[in-house]
Amino acid sequence: MTKSEWAILVLTAAFLVFLFLAYPDAAEGSEGEGYTITTQRRAEEPVTPEAPALVDVNTASLEELDTLKGIGPALAQRIIDYREAHGPFETLEDLLEVKGIGEATLEKFRDHATVS
Repeated sequence: MTKSEWAILVLTAAFLVFLFLAYPDAAEGSEGEGYTITTQRRAEEPVTPEAPALVDVNTASLEELDTLKGIGPALAQRIIDYREAHGPFETLEDLLEVKGIGEATLEKFRDHATVS
């Protein structure tokens, strides 16, 4: 072995001895006792989030319609105005008659809306 390899070996050994002497009870005195880390789910934890309740576009208030993705307060008001003027929606596709609702917008909330 070369002189530099011996020097690295001696320094490493000295460092390990220092750690051993400086922290003899590090494992026993560490903070965070009283808890366990696990990757298993507890029985009461839902595996999937609950599905949001369906919004009935024929009976929903402005606030309820506003919860639908892609629908803001102004568009929610247009839906209410349209159903008051033309009667209840028979299918979700009838919403395409409301100004501001196109296919893309309808697809954003189709799974979260229904008609009664």
